[in-house]
Amino acid sequence: MNQAQALDILKAGRNVYLTGAAGSGKTHALNAYIAYLKHRNVGVGVTASTGIAATHVGGITIHSWSGIGIKETLTPYEIDYLTQKEHLAKRFSKTKVLVIDEISMLSPKMFDTVDQVCRAMKRNEQPFGGMQIVLSGDFFQLPPISRDGGSIRFVNASRAWNEMDVRVCYLDEQFRQSDSELEGILNEMRSGGVSPATRSILDRHQNHTLPSGVVPTRLYTHNVDVDSENDANLATLSGSAMEFEMKTKGKGNLVEALKKGILAPETLRLKEGAIVMFVKNNFDAGYVNGTLGVVEDLSGEAPIVRTVSGDRIPVLPATWVIEENDKILAQAEQLPLRLAWAITVHKSQGMSMDAAEIDLSKAFVPGQGYVALSRLRTLAGLVLRGINEMAFAAHPEVAALDAHLRRESKKWGQVIARFDAAEMRKMHDEFILRSGGTIDADEIAKNAKRAPEKKSPVERVATHEKTRVLVVEGLSLMEIAEDRGMTAGTIIAHLEKLKELDPKINLKQFKPSAADLKKIRQAFLKSKEGKLTPVYQALGGVYSFDELRLARLFL
Repeated sequence: MNQAQALDILKAGRNVYLTGAAGSGKTHALNAYIAYLKHRNVGVGVTASTGIAATHVGGITIHSWSGIGIKETLTPYEIDYLTQKEHLAKRFSKTKVLVIDEISMLSPKMFDTVDQVCRAMKRNEQPFGGMQIVLSGDFFQLPPISRDGGSIRFVNASRAWNEMDVRVCYLDEQFRQSDSELEGILNEMRSGGVSPATRSILDRHQNHTLPSGVVPTRLYTHNVDVDSENDANLATLSGSAMEFEMKTKGKGNLVEALKKGILAPETLRLKEGAIVMFVKNNFDAGYVNGTLGVVEDLSGEAPIVRTVSGDRIPVLPATWVIEENDKILAQAEQLPLRLAWAITVHKSQGMSMDAAEIDLSKAFVPGQGYVALSRLRTLAGLVLRGINEMAFAAHPEVAALDAHLRRESKKWGQVIARFDAAEMRKMHDEFILRSGGTIDADEIAKNAKRAPEKKSPVERVATHEKTRVLVVEGLSLMEIAEDRGMTAGTIIAHLEKLKELDPKINLKQFKPSAADLKKIRQAFLKSKEGKLTPVYQALGGVYSFDELRLARLFL
């Protein structure tokens, strides 16, 4: 099934399990559907089984969203107590569609508990209180943790799964791997048997040498090996480390969840020569989640990273948010980097890598080998430092389950093929109206303009050009930042870019007072460098760095 077919089924309001191999576009399809709902004013709860997965779809963990917390099961009394919480009541009242990403890592007990809470909060005994449920994941990825030490059971073993009348949408396109040999290996691992030929291919990559200048990220199965590797490598570089602290705001518990979920560290320690990885997508700036590089210069206003492809990128702070119904509940700002001599296989989920040095000699759960190898775009970027039999393993139930899911997906693909475009559009519109949304084209267009859908790199409009539109409208700095869901510092960076491209651009609404501009001008003239830190120090910290950057636009 392709993404367009899956979206047709989603838009018809059916409960869906969206699955497929790593790199098949599950997250892209999920984000496209979330944007579709938001543009039509349909309340959608965006969640995931883990904090890391939640950041990929701009949501929060299902544990936090539902109010369940760390427990897997709740008593009737505890569920009744949740229904008395006003903020949860409002959340459930607004939500018509509930998305849960990385569902494979959610236990059957937890999934049934979520169902029970939804029924109680909605006062509706239909599965999940009558909400549309959209699940996404891949059972070949890392499985749920067994808390009682018993056998691993997947979410499809739950009562709720079997009552929700789920449509399986198995995406079979491939957007990550551009290497048929690697794709063949991953398909073998999914089928439950790895051939001697595949083992021979992997053997050839043990201690494989990469081209000169390509520095791979090392993947380990245990945190202790990752921390040791990164700290040891940073210590070998000369000079003192420069520290960059994460800035946060919002509700305390959500901020903590956000910090745990994103891959950028709270305190980022860098030295020139450090190997780093970008941990967020920014096509306009020239990097994506997983881009590798080396810190080349720390002397300016922003660290300069030279990527593996040779691009020199000034790295400005990025923003991660948890939002609900277009309201930002928590926000974190940090450079979108982490030390990348090494990371864990677990934290690599969702990334795409050009090169990786992988140690699977201590793999301890089924799926770790598949997750690690599926991060690569091509086999040419693989250096294998060790592998054990567990790394080849998939859970024994998964292969049989996968065959069933493929059959189900084929069946539902054949079902929707019977409907023409007009019939599909009618079903889509009926679901939107049942959900309290709008099908008015003007209102949809207005909503889409304020929160544009994520597009491919080729289709994207440069982010500074989107800011230009709001500048021309006369909006203030904070109004633009709020409208675009960005920090003031990011918007100032857009203004700097616009000024560079068009020196005559009218930025009058951002101009400081004449008195302030005079003081700042004198400080810049004395420093003779144009850099902010000497000016900031010379003026005794009276003006913030953002204020100095704005003033510099008019000097």
